[in-house]
Amino acid sequence: MGKRRSTVSDDELIGLATEAREFAHAPYSNFAVGAALLSADGRIFTGCNIEISTLGLTTCAERVAIFKAVSDGVREIARVAIVADHVDLAPPCGCCRQMMWEFGTEETEIILANLDGRVERFELKQLFPHAFDSSFLESLK
Repeated sequence: MGKRRSTVSDDELIGLATEAREFAHAPYSNFAVGAALLSADGRIFTGCNIEISTLGLTTCAERVAIFKAVSDGVREIARVAIVADHVDLAPPCGCCRQMMWEFGTEETEIILANLDGRVERFELKQLFPHAFDSSFLESLK
């Protein structure tokens, strides 16, 4: 279960994502990624990418953190920090953006960081401007 914190700074969330990155299983790409998610109710969940030889079944760090959070009852994400060791900040893939949209809001903060200390912040709507969501399914009911 996620650790509950009353306040969490961006630096703390980035630190937790950096720690989670150390557990990444990335023997094929050697591209280790860590994520730390802050839920709307103040709990923190971490994840790392997990590769397997069938690369299409690899799971991103962001989705691991989301799966952990949702399996513990979280239904709203407040912030997500994503850390990778690359000169360019690594944004979430399309699948992860869709998952964040499902459990976040347009304003959910996405923090991208690398091991050199570079940090950029985005609202989810900036990274995913034309999202597919439940509003498209309402007419089917």
